[in-house]
Amino acid sequence: MTPNPFLGVFYHALGGVASGSFYVPYKGVKKWSWETYWLLGGFFSWIICPWTLALLLSKDVLGVLHQQSAATLELTYLFGLLWGFGGLTFGLTMRYLGMSLGMGVALGYCAALGTLLPPVFKVFVPSVPVPETIVEIASHHAGQITLAGVAVCLLGIGIAAFAGLTKEREMPEAEKKKAIAEFSFGKGVLVATFSGVMSACFSFGITAGHPINDAAIEAGTPVLWSGLPRLIVILLGGFTTNFVWCVFLNLKNKTGYQYLASEVRPEHAGLKAPAGEHASVAEVVTAIISTDLKIPVLGNYLFSAFAGTLWYFQFFFYSMGETQMGKFAFASWSLHMGSIIIFSTMWGWIFHEWRGSSKKAHLLIAGGIGTLILSLAVIGWGASLTAQGQ
Repeated sequence: MTPNPFLGVFYHALGGVASGSFYVPYKGVKKWSWETYWLLGGFFSWIICPWTLALLLSKDVLGVLHQQSAATLELTYLFGLLWGFGGLTFGLTMRYLGMSLGMGVALGYCAALGTLLPPVFKVFVPSVPVPETIVEIASHHAGQITLAGVAVCLLGIGIAAFAGLTKEREMPEAEKKKAIAEFSFGKGVLVATFSGVMSACFSFGITAGHPINDAAIEAGTPVLWSGLPRLIVILLGGFTTNFVWCVFLNLKNKTGYQYLASEVRPEHAGLKAPAGEHASVAEVVTAIISTDLKIPVLGNYLFSAFAGTLWYFQFFFYSMGETQMGKFAFASWSLHMGSIIIFSTMWGWIFHEWRGSSKKAHLLIAGGIGTLILSLAVIGWGASLTAQGQ
């Protein structure tokens, strides 16, 4: 199959739509703790969807995985496990910073490390399964243009993150809390930094899992779907991390009952005694009776399943886009990150996360988004020159 970089950019944009939108359905979940809906959505993200789509669209999935060396499977799984820490704290980033600022900060780290480190490492470790080292990429015209596009993408992410910081400094505390109930800039930036660094491990897992792709193609899987079996291994690692942490929180916070309960316990509904700790029993009972404790179980399951499925589709389209990028598949990570920020910022506008910020902040975020869109075109152009042999 002849690579089509502009089609690859389109697929990556679709992945960005999925990733930039996946947290929206979680806003429809009511009276469940974070660990409950995150784990339920995760079953769809990391187990159900990867296996279902791989079995439907690729050939001999079990045979392809069985023939892999232990080193390939272990390394791919390990990077998925490490990425799981990033994915786990990514949800916390959204809680503390909101969709636009949270994704801007976390994905800035993620894009820089995930895009550039594999070809850089190949300089020192030739066995790294990427086509060219960073030096080789920079030695020809098409590579220089593609690297320039990656630089423009990172610049756009930086502008978007600075716009978010500007907004945070300008907005009154009450306005921040209206848009983001648990807003905390200091805590959020720390979590976003850790999340971004660890999330870059997904890119390393994709690189480590290339032998799985090759085996899938040899088994008769079309190139377009060849990345799906690899996702099973990476996402199993991510599931492990998230499963352990969420079950720990379910036990610690005593929220495990929520998966099947029809009503939330008063202590998990945020109820407090109306007159302080010395309130009468009658006052406490009245507060409980006047509060709706009913859990919309079916709705919560549907919203969580939809969010998890939407999340998976970011990498479904990522795998498709990577097959179209030719020698410059390494740039796929920047395309993916940039697309996510574009669409997550759009959701941030829809949910009024930028209400109350200045014209300067709005101009900055618009400039960041414009820069990211420009980077998608530049990267696609550079990759297309390679496909044309230039």
